[in-house]
Amino acid sequence: MTIADQPANSREEPPVPLLYRDAMMLVIDKPAGLPIHRGPQAKRRVIPVLTDHLDALRFGLPRRPEAAHRLDKDTSGCLVLGRHPRAMTELNQLFRDGRIGKSYWAIVEGGPAEDEGLIDLALGKQSPERGWWMKVDPAGLPSQTRYTVRGRSAGLAWLELEPLTGRTHQLRVHCAASGWPMLGDEIYGSAPREGGPGLQLHARAITVPLYRKRDPVHVEAPPPDHMHEALRSCGWA
Repeated sequence: MTIADQPANSREEPPVPLLYRDAMMLVIDKPAGLPIHRGPQAKRRVIPVLTDHLDALRFGLPRRPEAAHRLDKDTSGCLVLGRHPRAMTELNQLFRDGRIGKSYWAIVEGGPAEDEGLIDLALGKQSPERGWWMKVDPAGLPSQTRYTVRGRSAGLAWLELEPLTGRTHQLRVHCAASGWPMLGDEIYGSAPREGGPGLQLHARAITVPLYRKRDPVHVEAPPPDHMHEALRSCGWA
């Protein structure tokens, strides 16, 4: 049975929104602004990170769950957690093999001329000093993103994005390099460092073919509050 938007039952409210739970994995709705790990920026300031909450997501198991993939700090939405080592091994293999379907919603400035298409631009690191910041680089790693325009308004477009590869900041760099940066992107767009609208990128849905004799698990996350205004202007209801 395919599972979409199915909340997991639990006696206590989880520390982050829980979208799905079974014996192998959890899918949470990661809030925008919550880093997954305590990286260099989180170490310099006392800010919460996802790993602070993992003990509360054990749900009776002896081990804490682990994130099976990454989402940027400012990206909200579906994040898969493996509940034990065997689950992590299987999930990691599915991600490596490209068998997990991922769909993102984004609001971009301007927008593509065509209503659908493929962005095929190799990506590499900007420089050692820039850490994870990326750029289009013909000598970099092959990177592909499929896009569909879901709606438009004056100066904005609502895109559904499907990353066919999993490079760091891939969706943000691909959109910016195509001439339509994401609204609220402080690195690759025009958003100010302070007081901006927040990054308009949301991991809307994920499809995980984890079980051989069952349909893939499909989970969707509702868009975050800070994207509602722009989404509505582009036709979302």
